[in-house]
Amino acid sequence: MDYSENTVSYTTTNSYATLNSLTDQTKNVWIVLHGIGYLSRYFLRYFDELPPQENYIIAPQAPSKYYLNNKFRHVGASWLTKEDTEQETQNVLVYLDAVYSALSIPKSCNLIVLGYSQGVSIATRWVASRKIACNHLVLYAGGIPTELEASNFDFLMENHTKVTTLVGNADEYLTEEKQASETKKINHLFKGEAEQIFFEGGHEVKKELILNLIQ
Repeated sequence: MDYSENTVSYTTTNSYATLNSLTDQTKNVWIVLHGIGYLSRYFLRYFDELPPQENYIIAPQAPSKYYLNNKFRHVGASWLTKEDTEQETQNVLVYLDAVYSALSIPKSCNLIVLGYSQGVSIATRWVASRKIACNHLVLYAGGIPTELEASNFDFLMENHTKVTTLVGNADEYLTEEKQASETKKINHLFKGEAEQIFFEGGHEVKKELILNLIQ
């Protein structure tokens, strides 16, 4: 069998969802990257208790949609898999670039980039590779890709970007050993400047924790 695998470039279109409006009263612009199994419009529900006049939330949509639980009823999505990860990562980053460019975020607004679960890997790769000058980077219950180094985030430390990590003390995806390893990695990557928050709960988004991020 004479097998070969090839690539081709083409133009595609993807959606993103928003909550509230971007106005002169907006103080915080959020780019929030959902976890595996979500659709962006449903992920926005975790941010609906933020003061609407001051907070504008953008939820990009992971491109790979699929039916959940093999029941062909509810749809979720994934950012990446272990298959052709490097190329898929580049595709996702180009998509995020397009979303970011379309937003025209005023310089007067605080930019908050939040990744949840699988979204953490996307948030960190995007911020690091594009040198996104956000005011606050929030890494919620997810792992940071192994290829990223402390030097990738030096610009954040120079800009005094606030970095917050959140993880539940009963997160079913984190063993004690993995959590210790991740804590060590966070301290190394962000030079001990990240605020690490451990909350009561599992692998879940808590609205009260989202609200606390702007306190």
